[in-house]
This record gives sequence, C-alpha cells and structure tokens, in this order.
Amino acid sequence: MMACDGSNNFGDSRLTSLDAIRGFVMFWIIGGGAMLKTVAEASNWGPLAFVAEQCRHVKWAGFTFWDLIMPLFLFVVGTAIPFSLAKRISRGDNKTQVYLRIARRVVLLWLLSLLAKGELQKFDLTNMHFFTGVLQAIAVGYLVAAVIVLNMNVRGQLLILAGLLLLYWAIVALVPVPGFGRADYSLEGNAVTYIDGIVLGSLQRGTAFRVVSCLTQGCTVLLGALAGQLLRTNNSQKQKLLWLFTAGLVCVGAGIVWSLWLPVIKKIWTSSFVLYSAGYCFGLLGLFYFIIDVLKFRRWAFGFVVIGTNAIAVYVATRLFDFRLIADAFVAGKSFIVDTPTGGLVALVGPWGPFVRELTAFIIVWLILLYMYRKKTFVKV
Repeated sequence: MMACDGSNNFGDSRLTSLDAIRGFVMFWIIGGGAMLKTVAEASNWGPLAFVAEQCRHVKWAGFTFWDLIMPLFLFVVGTAIPFSLAKRISRGDNKTQVYLRIARRVVLLWLLSLLAKGELQKFDLTNMHFFTGVLQAIAVGYLVAAVIVLNMNVRGQLLILAGLLLLYWAIVALVPVPGFGRADYSLEGNAVTYIDGIVLGSLQRGTAFRVVSCLTQGCTVLLGALAGQLLRTNNSQKQKLLWLFTAGLVCVGAGIVWSLWLPVIKKIWTSSFVLYSAGYCFGLLGLFYFIIDVLKFRRWAFGFVVIGTNAIAVYVATRLFDFRLIADAFVAGKSFIVDTPTGGLVALVGPWGPFVRELTAFIIVWLILLYMYRKKTFVKV
C-alpha cells in the first residue's frame, strides 16, 4: 500500500499509526495551517504569531515546520511500500505483475496531479504544464523507491541511497551555470533550476517537480521504505522504537553537518535537506507508533485516521473545489450558488471571521471523510 491507498490493512500487519500520521500531514494541508494563521492574526499574540510563521515556507535556505510537510508525506508513502509489496507477493503476484501495479499507480498519480492543477480541464497540449504538481513528485519518488526495494536487500538499499545523495551533490556542485559558475546554491544560480530549464523548457518548470531533485525525492521515499521494513521485522517494539529514534538523530545530525557545504534547501530538495527532514520523519513515525500501536492509545488519533484513509482523495478534492464557498452558506450569510451576503456569524465575530470560515470549511471536509470512513469507502490508486 502507498499513501493513496485508503486501506490501513498492510499485508500481515495493521498499523493504525501509519494512517494517523498520514492524516496528520493532510490535516495541515487541507486546513490546519490556514486555521493557525487566522488565529494568530485575530489574536495578535506574539508567541502565537511566531508559531504561525512555522506554517510558511522559508524563501530559500533554511527550515520551518511547513517545510517538513511534503517530505513527511513522501516518507510515509515509502513506509507503506514494504507492506504493499509483501502483500502482493504473498498473493502470488510475480515481478511482472508487481511492476505493472507500480506503473499503474505512477500513471494515476500523474494524471491526478494534472487534474488537481487544472491542466486536464483546459487540455491545452501546447501550454500544458506536465511537471508542476506535488503528486507528480510523489509518483516519481515512489517509482524510484519501489523498484529499489523490490530488487535490493537493505544493505543494497543503503548503498544506493548514499550513492544517489552523493550523485545529486556532485551534479549541483560540478555543473557550471552561465554567469554564476559551479557550486552556486543561490536562488538564481543553482544548477538544479538551470538543468530544469534545459531539459523541461520554460513552460514545464515547476516548484514541486525538478529533474535532478527526482534523485533526492526518491531518497526521501526510500528512507521511509527502510522505516517500513524495520516495522515489518520480528524485532521487539522496544528495539523498533530505538532504531527509529536513533535513525532520526543520526539523520538530523548528518543533515546539519552536510549543510556546512550543501545548504538545506527544500525548493531544490538538496541532499542535506533529505537527511535533515528525514530525521524529523523518523522521530514523528516513532512517536505515532509508540503512542498508537505500542501503548494502544488511539482515540485521540481518530480524527487523523479518518483523514489518512482517504488522503489522496481529499488532497485532490480540496484543490478542485474551495470548500470555503460551502462554509459561506453557513457562516457568512451567502450562498455558494447565488451570492447574497447578509453578514452572518463571520461578520459578528469581527477579526475572528476568517478563522470561523476556515474552521467551518475544514469541518465540512472532515464530515464528508467521516461518512466515507463509516461506509468503508476508501479511494485507492
């Protein structure tokens, strides 16, 4: 299973923590970040404003909480890969069938990304941007990691991981950019953007999918797959937690050290960014696994599980339609069909109006997901 598979039935195991952490990621994407920002603006409280700043990407080099969201999503995609492959193999699928399944998922994710970006709707082949979506980056990262996991043992995977990270570094350090030279990691002079322009052309350049960054995005998914293989072992829960937290500390430390030569930059997914962000991913996965699957304390995570079991579906839905328009019918005194504003609750609460609107939109989305969850309707890709 991967991130777009609604089931939380992973081969021979059932890890509620995996659905919960996937839902945790999507919570921030579909409303959590916006709600936090509007609360900070309405309260005008300094400490909360600082926290809200963590829900914004850094302009270039550096790291905030918001910069963790996408790598965490890719990491969780990878964590599910070993369970999915084991399930397929246990059913008797041969390698050809597994490869076809992988290819199917990659194509569907790519098409869903074009749909979410509005590219399929206008279907203008001349101006269509094929390489601009988050789901496309996930698709490529999944493809790279799944093929490696299917064909290599853990030692081989670690060697390939190291090789890809070093290869990325070699490319960005050695490829000369006209007017900037080699090893320039600025916004204007980095080799990743330069190579994008050569390979993809100006119409295809995006912020989520980059040619060279496919190497390192695949590494993020592969690190998640290594975590998934650890969770599938017969090691004790204590040993699994020790390995997860240790891996987290090692990755963060390695990312910091490497950043002395190669900055932590999400927009071009540098090797140091892979390791630094993966450290937090390992730590969060360990925390969710410990609380939910080890301590069996699950009730608090139900809201996240509801989101996580239909993560890709809600991601696409919230990009195709602005649910705040429906929320306006309840709290802003206007219809999403005919605009007839009458004030409503949003006007009564003054500066808290934007928060009420964002909260109502999120509740609507979550109730839809809850209905799907209760009906066991899980959208799979």
